[in-house]
Amino acid sequence: MKVYEIQKGSTSLEGLRRGERPDPQPGPHEVLVRMRATALNYRDQGILTGRYFGGTVTRNLIPLSDGAGDVVAVGPGVTRFKPGDLVVPTFFQVWIAGPRTAARGALGSPLDGTLCEYMVLHEDGFVAAPKGLSPEEACTLGCAALTAWNGLMVAGKQVKPGDTVLCMGTGGVSIFALQLARAAGARVIITSSSDEKLERARKLGASDGINYKRFPEWEKEVARLTDGRGVDCVVEVGGMGTLQRSFQTVGLGGKVALIGVLTGENGSANPHGLMFKDASLHGIGVGNRVMFEDMNRAIEANKIKPVIDKFFSFENAADAYREHGAGNFLGKVVIRI
Repeated sequence: MKVYEIQKGSTSLEGLRRGERPDPQPGPHEVLVRMRATALNYRDQGILTGRYFGGTVTRNLIPLSDGAGDVVAVGPGVTRFKPGDLVVPTFFQVWIAGPRTAARGALGSPLDGTLCEYMVLHEDGFVAAPKGLSPEEACTLGCAALTAWNGLMVAGKQVKPGDTVLCMGTGGVSIFALQLARAAGARVIITSSSDEKLERARKLGASDGINYKRFPEWEKEVARLTDGRGVDCVVEVGGMGTLQRSFQTVGLGGKVALIGVLTGENGSANPHGLMFKDASLHGIGVGNRVMFEDMNRAIEANKIKPVIDKFFSFENAADAYREHGAGNFLGKVVIRI
């Protein structure tokens, strides 16, 4: 089968190369899937360039964690799926429910990922795609959407109608958070350095947009827009460079869902002020299969369509990496396989 591999020790896009591997076959309780589409996440850029946790990859590795495809064969004992089903692999293999343990491996690193023609996983490592979604739409859900769902609806207090949510930026997690929060009846404020992206976010349901280049002290704009009350949930994808401002924007009884490290891992942020607000900070590590299935039911019920900005062919996967790495997108960048 055709694959892409990140070469051992890769530190740049030059380390992404086309390759061939034997066609996999399903064993007991395993499912063989013909992959139809995959999507990029910020994490994937770090893995390619050796900047992700753990440093450079230690073997030739098939990248990407997002994907969707058709079941073409099942091994002995499989009961959850049949040939023809459209399925999505879970980010962690295999984390069904409950707290995550260190033993759970993630697709795209350290496990081989989804940028390939076929993949075999244990049947418990897939979920059924939401009804009504194409493979390209379904492939975006495993990392960014589930991360947003966990931050909004699972960790801490569940976002409810009438709440206000702050989404930082217009990447995959933040746009999914916008869509899911709006479906839950919440008001959404979103930030970006681009007025054009803010306008697009408003069309998706954001009530207000803040250009953080024009308003570098954007926490003051959040206070103004909420009449000083603050927000009920911050979808914090920036990391240490923005965390202190997020602490300032969260309101009484609110929460900060700490998801990303876009501004890096270094810096200082003092959570002491959360105590006086009865507010909380939650580290979000994607989510388990039960969360995924709950989210998919919500996507079906609310007819949510993932926002895909750019499509690339399998042959042009390197161009997809370039476009994604340059930030020239809103929502998701998808590779058709």
